Amino acid sequence: MRQTMIMLLAVLTLAAAAKPKQKKVVAETWPNGEVMDAWFSDTTKIDPATLGRRYVLTDYGVRQGTTDIQTKEIQAVIDRAASEGGGVVVVPKGTFFSGSLFFKQGTHLMVEEGGVLKGSERIHDFEIRETRIEGQTCKYFTALVNADAVDGFTICGKGTIDGNGTHYWEEFWIRRRWNPQCTNKDAQRPRLTYISNSRNVTIQDVRLINSPFWTNHIYRCDHVRYLDLYIYSSTSGIKGPSTDAIDIDVCHDVVVRGCYMNVNDDAVVLKGGKGTFADQAPENGPCYNVLVENCHYGMVHGCMTLGSESVHDWNVIMRNCRADNTNNVLWLKMRPDTPQHYEYVRVENFTGKCRNCLLIKGWTQFFDKQDRPDMPMSQCNNITFRGIRMECGNFFNVAKSDKFILKDFTFEDCDVKDGTPQFDPNLIEGTKARNIIVNGQQVVK
Repeated sequence: MRQTMIMLLAVLTLAAAAKPKQKKVVAETWPNGEVMDAWFSDTTKIDPATLGRRYVLTDYGVRQGTTDIQTKEIQAVIDRAASEGGGVVVVPKGTFFSGSLFFKQGTHLMVEEGGVLKGSERIHDFEIRETRIEGQTCKYFTALVNADAVDGFTICGKGTIDGNGTHYWEEFWIRRRWNPQCTNKDAQRPRLTYISNSRNVTIQDVRLINSPFWTNHIYRCDHVRYLDLYIYSSTSGIKGPSTDAIDIDVCHDVVVRGCYMNVNDDAVVLKGGKGTFADQAPENGPCYNVLVENCHYGMVHGCMTLGSESVHDWNVIMRNCRADNTNNVLWLKMRPDTPQHYEYVRVENFTGKCRNCLLIKGWTQFFDKQDRPDMPMSQCNNITFRGIRMECGNFFNVAKSDKFILKDFTFEDCDVKDGTPQFDPNLIEGTKARNIIVNGQQVVK
């Protein structure tokens, strides 16, 4: 018996030794050390077949091949889908012109390959409602595609949503020539998509082009995904003014993955309010837990921009991206008339060409500072650049100011060509630098 037990133990020991050791899975963390939710690593796309009954526009009297504006007809299909329990409104092959459309709970939008949902070039086809624009809540023109207070809203398909923006762009530049102080709101233009007070939103695969104004705008949303999109507006000839690719406004838990962005303004922008008392207004707020990865930038003003209407942003990661010809990789806009705090931002594994890799300067466009004795000092802290391999006009374009505090920046493993070699780790308090190579010379070990 004893001999049998010894043999059994030997067999069990050998079996345990032969069993491969399982690697311990280390949870990914945000720059401030908080654990990143598993939702951020889920790359599964929405299967359109799971969105419910298909409501193909042409099955309900919406005509293809006409330039007539068919807002009422398309909205009737959306309303019918909502009243019958939900489903996906399908734009089939062909071009369909419309003004502002409003999607409801349980309805979705699919633009099939060869299909085009095209915005009207006349502003009167877009309703005026209370909305959010440029860090303020006010009455303004709605977008081509709107959704408010929806859970699970999806835009998908291989087709195109075309803002038809050229006419609006021309009018904007005419106004600017007449009045250089003309604001975006003075030049009346709709956005392409606006989604507010919603969660579990996915926009995937579609082409989003020629927006008259901002291309995608989300406000007070969470768990939003932008996946494999083509986002474009003109950056030469008649340029598309303020056609930001994705504006994230008082939102958290947002993923931008695998997108191509070429617009005549910033690509991904964090917003949350502006003004001397912006931090006290209930309609304003922070942006946090934002992941941008595997993206390709054509011509944009900023790959990631914090401001010009931000209050507090943190836990922002932009990684594994390349830029063909961007003005700025990370642009921190500091408004002297607004209390701002940008912290725990990480840029890593970035390649390509840029004018500035890091740009920090004051931003005074439409400046309006009011009297406030307890005005908080703005600041940027815990900003990290890691694994940068770029050709830069200026790698480190930082202007200090008595209007804001900069501290605790980190630069690691950066190998750059720099047309203005002025990297100075002593310029920002608490800066850590390791293995920095500029123009082939190691300036920091």
